[in-house]
Amino acid sequence: MVGSPEKTQVEPRTVVQVLPWVTTACRLGLAGVLIWAGAAKIGAPALSVQAVEAYELLPEKAAEIVGYVLPVSEIVLGVLLVVGLLTRITAVASGLLMALFVAGIASAWARGLNIDCGCFGGGGQLAPGESPEYLQEILRDLGYIALAAWIVWRAPGRLALDTVLGLAAKRDTGGEEDVNDDDEERH
Repeated sequence: MVGSPEKTQVEPRTVVQVLPWVTTACRLGLAGVLIWAGAAKIGAPALSVQAVEAYELLPEKAAEIVGYVLPVSEIVLGVLLVVGLLTRITAVASGLLMALFVAGIASAWARGLNIDCGCFGGGGQLAPGESPEYLQEILRDLGYIALAAWIVWRAPGRLALDTVLGLAAKRDTGGEEDVNDDDEERH
């Protein structure tokens, strides 16, 4: 009917413009967690090794290597996500790392171990009387996997070196190729 108020709806162009910012928020959120976790462990490598050993999944030498390499890897992945360089590959690696954390925590829970995940520092051992929070830790890490999956799907987002260096297609960044040129603005 002419002159009747129409319901406001989100234009496809608006959604296309917002999605890269959602990806950027996911990138920065996941990056912050990785950098925080790596920074919390890098200053105390012996505790990082001890936390890996607490899971009782790896031989002693392998646990030692993982304990030393993990904090550096987390920081490197986090920095790559912040700057948006090799974004899809970094998101895949981050998601796989989180999946390994989920598997390790689930394994510790299934075997009745009473340990701290060691995710943000600490030696993996809980103080007497403390209980592990395995379910919360698994759910948290599944959330991080979801962030990584979004990034893989919609990489690289805004403010990414991938875009500046030409490593991302225009459609991946919310560029004009992603917008239907036949759309006219509706008022």
